[in-house]
Amino acid sequence: MENKDTRYILWFDQVGNDEVRFVGGKNASLGEMFTQLTPRGIRIPNGFCITAHAYREFVNGTTLAAMIRETLTGLDTSNIRDLQERGKKIRRAFEEVEFPEQITKEIRAAYRDLSAAYQMPEADTAVRSSATAEDLPGASFAGEHETYLNIVGEDNVLRAIRSAMGSLFTDRAISYRVDKGFDHFAIALSVGVQKMVRSDKGSSGVMFTLDTESGFRDVVEINASWGLGEMVVQGKVTPDEYIVFKPTFDQGFRPIIRKHLGSKTVKMIYAERSKKPVKEVKVLPKDRNRFVLTDDEILQLSRWGMEIEKHYSARAGHPMPMDMEWAKDGITGELFIVQARPETVQAEKKNVMSRTEYILKGGPASLIEGISVGTKIVSGVARVITSTGKLYQFQPGEILVTEITDPDWEPVMKIANAIITDKGGRTSHAAIVSRELGIPAVIGTGNATKKIKTGDLITVDTSSGSVGRVYSGKAEWEEKTYDISSLPEVKTKICMNIGSPESAFVHSLLPNNGVGLAREEFIIASHIRIHPLALINYEKSKNRSLKKKINDLSLGYDDKIAFYIEKLAQGIGEIGAAFWPNEVIVRFSDFKTNEYAALVGGTEYEPEEENPMLGWRGASRYAHPTFAPAFKLECEAMKKVRNEFGLTNVSGMVPFCRTPEEGKRVLEIMAEAGLAKGENGLRVHVMCEIPTNVLRANEFLDIFDGFSIGSNDLAQLTLGLDRDSAIVAGISNENDPAVRTLVSQAIRACLARGKYIGFCGQAPSDYPDFLRFLVSQHITAISLNPDSVIPMTFEVAKEEGSAAEAK
Repeated sequence: MENKDTRYILWFDQVGNDEVRFVGGKNASLGEMFTQLTPRGIRIPNGFCITAHAYREFVNGTTLAAMIRETLTGLDTSNIRDLQERGKKIRRAFEEVEFPEQITKEIRAAYRDLSAAYQMPEADTAVRSSATAEDLPGASFAGEHETYLNIVGEDNVLRAIRSAMGSLFTDRAISYRVDKGFDHFAIALSVGVQKMVRSDKGSSGVMFTLDTESGFRDVVEINASWGLGEMVVQGKVTPDEYIVFKPTFDQGFRPIIRKHLGSKTVKMIYAERSKKPVKEVKVLPKDRNRFVLTDDEILQLSRWGMEIEKHYSARAGHPMPMDMEWAKDGITGELFIVQARPETVQAEKKNVMSRTEYILKGGPASLIEGISVGTKIVSGVARVITSTGKLYQFQPGEILVTEITDPDWEPVMKIANAIITDKGGRTSHAAIVSRELGIPAVIGTGNATKKIKTGDLITVDTSSGSVGRVYSGKAEWEEKTYDISSLPEVKTKICMNIGSPESAFVHSLLPNNGVGLAREEFIIASHIRIHPLALINYEKSKNRSLKKKINDLSLGYDDKIAFYIEKLAQGIGEIGAAFWPNEVIVRFSDFKTNEYAALVGGTEYEPEEENPMLGWRGASRYAHPTFAPAFKLECEAMKKVRNEFGLTNVSGMVPFCRTPEEGKRVLEIMAEAGLAKGENGLRVHVMCEIPTNVLRANEFLDIFDGFSIGSNDLAQLTLGLDRDSAIVAGISNENDPAVRTLVSQAIRACLARGKYIGFCGQAPSDYPDFLRFLVSQHITAISLNPDSVIPMTFEVAKEEGSAAEAK
């Protein structure tokens, strides 16, 4: 067989990961999957590669090499206009210089063979660039070079191949190589010609085998939109987002822990009878408002992603998170993987032994919101740019505000203080490059270019989970840096209080012993926003205005009850997955009547109370015939988390339980809903926040698995202080001797019975002496807000050390 060093054409079944030097990273990966993973049932469209040797023959055997050297002499990549002019000149030369005859002949023959293999007169193909230095550790080259879709016919394929080779000298590719220290002539560009999947009639997207924002590795993240995949990659649409939890999926469960409906306003399709191969069209409302993939398809793609990751990890000898593109053929209904490469942004991050928390001071109203990238807060002057022709106006340190970005924008993105876009999702170009550059970004705001003007002073906040916010003016914030490398080991379990599911992956990377308090209220208020009884009574409601609001908030779900259960289960599941296998204690909803009334449809079902803080809340609500059907939906959600997602580390907690008799009734209702305490290891705790919980501790502990002390309510009810009243707020707090006495009694009662005893109030973070008191009483676990975990761990270590010395 002829030496691969001198071949112009290599088919996918002739190359693998060891042939990067011949066909570049993308083509080598396609060949690896085609030969190794197709037999395992993973569908990869076939194709062939024009080799790096062919590229060098073209460049070095013609006038191109000398022309490129001359054109790039004296280049200053910070001069955007000059960079654009030089890059354009080189790319034009690639299209005009005569192509070698033998290479042309072999490409034509290969294309005819590919067409015959698919029984087509002329195959529709994707022509993809594949650089010999791309997709390697330390060099992602994300989107640096061009891809051409729906290329049909020998002449068109040849033209696209020349253009793809010329894209080695796009403005962003030239700039990127200069920044990374790569020699322009040390890199060659192979081109892949691959049979297109008819996703123009179906759907497509990207898939990662980790969470792209936090780097959390136990999930598969999928983005999906209608039509060809370029719309997702370019960030021109906000796609659907799905997340699957790997550990329990491997055990046979179906853990789709996030399903977020994207707007998907436009799609790219084949342009029939047109000079252009593709075009953009609007997506019909019925398709915008439904999920692109079924649950079975989400799980099938996730399985493939995990198989691909395992294969590449085994070859590398270490974990290898993957970045993939997938497509669904709208004619056959079949799914395909059309590209795979190692993920390079999160995977290249080293173990950071310090952590910086950014804490916004005050509560300014946000100007706009979008998808958060990064974990910082920055301020700066905005620069609104809507076309690449104005990039030269951008000044270092400004905040870039634009509709979308593509690789042409990278020369200015690398000097920006932050980035804000109207469009795009978590895996769009703007998001990926922002992560790589380590700058904060707020993606897919919808209207940033209309709400912000050039010269405006603004603050970008990406510090609090998946929602990024932009504020007018220069906001104030605090930065705290902690040294994790010297974090001491302590006997007391340090857990976390978690409200937002979106922040769970990031916070789970802190040293912790699980979650002592996960609040359902945040999930209901932010992800559902509708009163559960309004959903239960949706079909028989005659309130058209209310039904329209419910429909607008539950897009993608025809069954409104299923919507409530699934959204609540996904929120709980995301927190449970983040901290797996540590226990995650989820408190059932603890809204007061005024808070429930604020939900859509809430005023039709909630009474008006003079003091909701002491009224119809917690266990009393669950046990009441009026609300019990709604509480059973919470039980259904928890059952889904444990039985369908396989997250048996999630346990329940009942708040504001006034009497043991009330507690027994709640447990009976849970059992009626199929969520029986003790079944499949289910633990059910009770909040200890009313003096009666302490005074009748043994009776409560007869029916529950333990206490979690809520100091805010316990102090309120012990001291007669209304938590909502600022007038009496200064009289006393959790440090009051009466409150301490009750806390001490509760701890002793649980320890005597061998039951769980935790503390989930704010007091330990606010009052270090109260923290020391809890440790001195030998409490089992203290659950803190994430920003308190590291500093309070040092405080716990000091107290434990002092206690040991005293003995």
